Amino acid sequence: ALCTTATCSAIAGSTTEVSCACDVKTGFSLGAQECTNAAAAKQGDSIASRYFPIRSFVACSNERPWANCLDAPCTVAEGSAAGSANCTCTLAHGSAPYVITTGKYTADTCTSGIISSATVDSVLDVTHFLETSTELPPYDFKVLNVQKRANQPAK
Repeated sequence: ALCTTATCSAIAGSTTEVSCACDVKTGFSLGAQECTNAAAAKQGDSIASRYFPIRSFVACSNERPWANCLDAPCTVAEGSAAGSANCTCTLAHGSAPYVITTGKYTADTCTSGIISSATVDSVLDVTHFLETSTELPPYDFKVLNVQKRANQPAK
C-alpha cells in the first residue's frame, strides 16, 4: 500500500490512530519491515504500507497532526479491484518539520486535514539510503516552499 499522498480521517474512539485511504501498487518499495504477501494481494487481504521515492514535497513546521503510515497494517479495500487499501496509521504531533507530497504549494497546504507524512529528516535519510539501490533509486526531488533564512542575502 502506498500512502504517500493519502488523506486520513479520525477513527471513532481513538486518539492515537487514523484511517488512511492508500493506493495499492506493485513493484519495488521500501519499509522498515520485510514485505510479505504483496504480490498476490487481493480484496480483503492484509498488506503493509510502504515507501516509494517522491518527486516533490512541501516542508511544514507546525503542530498540525499528521499520520505516520510506514509499515502500517492495511486491508485491500472491497470492491476496489485491489486498487486501494484502508490503512490504520499512527497519529503524530510535534513541530519537527514534516513533508506533504504534492506537486504544488498553496497557502493551506500545511494546515488542512490529516495527511500521511514523514519527517523531513526521515525522507532525507531514506533518500540517502536509496542512493545505493539498483532496484529503487531515488528521484531528484524538489522542495516547493524553500524559504530564505533571516540572515541570508537576497539574490
